[in-house]
Amino acid sequence: MSALAWIAVASLAAWLWLLLGQGFFWRTDLRLPPRGEPDAWPSVCVVVPARDEAAVLAHSLPSLLAQDYPGHAEIFLIDDGSTDGTGQLAHELAQRHGGLPLTVDSPGEPPAGWTGKLWAVRHGMALAHARAPEYLLLTDADIAHARDSLRELVAAAETGGFALVSQMARLRVESAWERLVVPAFVYFFSQLYPFRWVSTRTSRTAAAAGGCVLLRADAAERARVPDAIRQAVIDDVALARAVKNCGGAIWLGLADRVDSVRPYPRLHDLWRMVSRSAYAQLRHSPLLLVGTVLGLTLVYLVPSVALVAGLVTGDTLALVCGGLAKLVMTATYVPMLRYYRQPPWLAPLLPVTAILYLLMTVDSAVQHYRGRGAAWKGRTYARPDTALDEQ
Repeated sequence: MSALAWIAVASLAAWLWLLLGQGFFWRTDLRLPPRGEPDAWPSVCVVVPARDEAAVLAHSLPSLLAQDYPGHAEIFLIDDGSTDGTGQLAHELAQRHGGLPLTVDSPGEPPAGWTGKLWAVRHGMALAHARAPEYLLLTDADIAHARDSLRELVAAAETGGFALVSQMARLRVESAWERLVVPAFVYFFSQLYPFRWVSTRTSRTAAAAGGCVLLRADAAERARVPDAIRQAVIDDVALARAVKNCGGAIWLGLADRVDSVRPYPRLHDLWRMVSRSAYAQLRHSPLLLVGTVLGLTLVYLVPSVALVAGLVTGDTLALVCGGLAKLVMTATYVPMLRYYRQPPWLAPLLPVTAILYLLMTVDSAVQHYRGRGAAWKGRTYARPDTALDEQ
């Protein structure tokens, strides 16, 4: 056997494992679990951290104000030092649309060791505490909800006994770059955190989608969130892990009518979204970075290379294994493309997208060592242990 054939065999083995042994991550049929109407609808406070979100707020906040929820619910929009009139726009939207009560407040600049979003969430949760809600809905300022979204989330949590219920909002897919990159973003996320494993009470896998997280207030208190995760750049995963580690049952799935309205029209916009947290996902470890680069190469690039090289050189084993690996890769990506209402012919382009993500990850590490890692909306966050040292 040639070296190429051995590598192609390893790639095929990796794909067979991903197909059958990684929680069926490629399936997109996991929606809100079965639910019934509770005898009494619990009270809910909605916390929306917002920093310079005037461009999207008009498309998202009205959907929260218009929630058709049978119990008591109110909204706390926390203006995290915006310079574009986000807070004023929120007041205007509430006056224009009516609906749920809205409070707009600002926490001031975050102290050392806190990310801006989590500092805003902490402030919103503190304001909500005076209302003694049973649930908190943590949702981003770019997320639009169907009218029954809150009702369905609470019903799922109450029926299933979940401390946390999270839906992965459907991201916008309109520009050419969004079509190429966005479905793969969710595909890769579900590969890292298979939703079925997340939702299994005996599994250690924990994750959430930060755009839409319904959290029991008592579970938040037990897990000491957000204080316990105050430095987390990938705060949704850290939140879910904290809740699950304290014995809370969590659920994560795809959304049908919870949508992100934030546009990413250019590659630069998507690049920033991914690279700001990619190296944090690897715990700022050079060894994990090298392993990730090698893993992405083996899993996503080798099949195409082995297929072409096998055809050119007549290496039958490399050709067959590369072709089969490419087939499995393509087939597992098609369900996500369907979920995003994209044509299946985009599936064979997944290796191209994987190259982009590989470069984004490397760039994330480079920016970290240049002191510009985890930069977002004018703030740059230090590595967690560095932030602790500065306190």
